[in-house]
Amino acid sequence: MEITNLAKRPSLGLSLIPIIVMVILLFFTIRIFGSDALSGGSQVVLLLTTACCSALAMGFCRVKWKKIEESICTNILGVATALLILLLIGALSGSWMISGVVPTLIYYGMQVLSPTFFLASCCIICAIVSVMTGSSWTTIATIGIALMGIGEALGFSTGWTAGAIISGAYFGDKISPLSDTTVLASSTTNTPLFSHIRYMMYTTVPTMIITLIIFTVAGFVFDHSQDGQVMSFAASLKETFHISAALMIVPIATGILIAKRVAPIITLFISALLAAIFALLFQPDLLQQIAGAESINAASMFKGVFMTLYGSTQLETGNEMLDSLVATRGMAGMLNTIWLIICAMCFGGAMTASGMLETITSVFMRFMQRRASMVASTVFSGLTLNICTADQYISIILTGNMFKEIYRKKGYESRLLSRTTEDAVTVTSVLIPWNTCGMTQATILSVPTLTYLPYCFFNLISPLMSIIIAILGFKIKKHHEEDQD
Repeated sequence: MEITNLAKRPSLGLSLIPIIVMVILLFFTIRIFGSDALSGGSQVVLLLTTACCSALAMGFCRVKWKKIEESICTNILGVATALLILLLIGALSGSWMISGVVPTLIYYGMQVLSPTFFLASCCIICAIVSVMTGSSWTTIATIGIALMGIGEALGFSTGWTAGAIISGAYFGDKISPLSDTTVLASSTTNTPLFSHIRYMMYTTVPTMIITLIIFTVAGFVFDHSQDGQVMSFAASLKETFHISAALMIVPIATGILIAKRVAPIITLFISALLAAIFALLFQPDLLQQIAGAESINAASMFKGVFMTLYGSTQLETGNEMLDSLVATRGMAGMLNTIWLIICAMCFGGAMTASGMLETITSVFMRFMQRRASMVASTVFSGLTLNICTADQYISIILTGNMFKEIYRKKGYESRLLSRTTEDAVTVTSVLIPWNTCGMTQATILSVPTLTYLPYCFFNLISPLMSIIIAILGFKIKKHHEEDQD
């Protein structure tokens, strides 16, 4: 909604009030609830700030509630596809784990571990797992914990090991079609998911190459000793799962579907279904355990597969780290994220209908005369929102909504905005001590945020790479130039 259609133009001071209220409420929510804030606290904050914004708009700008309601509904409708994708992601993450696809990838990945290349291997393994699962949190909370113990035994400092783990995990989180942040960034900016991912490669791949070079050089510099923990963990994986190269058919088939640009919903559905079939073929004993049945039969297999797809699963392996690794959340595990997105859409809709969002973005317009300054402004705005709101999901939504119209008016593709948002928000959230990501990863790895921050090279370089590519103008086209590609 344009400001010119409003009865009264909102001032910058008035427009900032809902943002300030949200920051204050989020501060106390994060402080009190910690990493559990996403279970409901952050959602309540968003609804309260939506109410605050709506009240100010109706009282000072004479905006009718009907207009605000319509804007909210339009916003929610815009992410409807993303919500379906998130549900399918939950089903897929469960089926990939229980079928043995992810454990097989981890098992073979661990074979390349050596003391000299440990840091680089950590980064690569976490990247692969994160791409396959779509979750940096899951990757860090599972294989990350195991790698921290191995790194300590090999003589690496906790900061270096944690930095390698986080760098790899957030690389995967950033480019995986299964990642909720990737889906959110693309849907918020109205960019097709796979188009968004392909465009991110121009900034993400160079950043990852630089990161791996740094970790490889560091591996040659450090003194380290060999340890048997790697093989022990690999052996535990093999005892629990039927590890087979045949399971690689699932990720390969998924990759083919992605390459052929099959619709994300169809791709995810087929991938989850294929993994469920492989679970029946390769892991019937695990399905029996999940179902709580006394024997393997048709009923237990049916129940086990369905529970894997929709709900939380927990296998007893006798290895505490492995128990965490194989735990899944299914579709039910995505409900908090879906809940948060819906509430964030309510806030974004109220800010749009009131004209407050356009008032705020008009300030940035003064500094966005050229391509590089526009991208730089987006990066710094996304980082600022990450710091202020203490939540990456909210920051992605706000950044996308704030700059969407500006990029359109300037004639740039939406995928430039979606890529810049990911470069600025997704990867930097873990570097902020009071952000939900920063607090969670620091707690999981038992490493303070400021200790691992200097070694998260991928996360530190990504925003800078986004600005550098913008300065160079590589693969950045305006709408009238698209046909020349």
